Amino acid sequence: MDTDEEMSLADYRALAEFRYQLRRFVHFSEEVTREMGLEPQQYQLLLALKGLPEGRNATVGNIAERLQLRHHSTVELIDRLVERGLIERSRDKADQRRVLINLTLQGEEVLKKLAVLNRTELQSTGPALVQALNEVIKGSNNTVT
Repeated sequence: MDTDEEMSLADYRALAEFRYQLRRFVHFSEEVTREMGLEPQQYQLLLALKGLPEGRNATVGNIAERLQLRHHSTVELIDRLVERGLIERSRDKADQRRVLINLTLQGEEVLKKLAVLNRTELQSTGPALVQALNEVIKGSNNTVT
């Protein structure tokens, strides 16, 4: 990590604006998730499960990686969603030792409602987020004043 690189006031402002725009979206997403009776990490797990890259199995390990959580934290999250009837566990037909996680019909419905709300919000606020990210990536050569 190179910490000797110069940072201009514009660089700090660009980073701050990007974080602000990101937090605005995350705040919106967390609020609508809670209004639907879920915790934000529960929605994130449902989304990660549905949106796994092609060829990736829905194992605890893969879900934990996508959420950047420890294995045991992911298991606890899965347990709570199983109790709510939003996901279920099943044995992998090819390898009975492996447990796969699947959305239930109820889980699909809840996820769709939240995903539509989040996508609509991003369609509205996304341009400001993209602009802020572009400013960070572009950087500047000015000195801090």
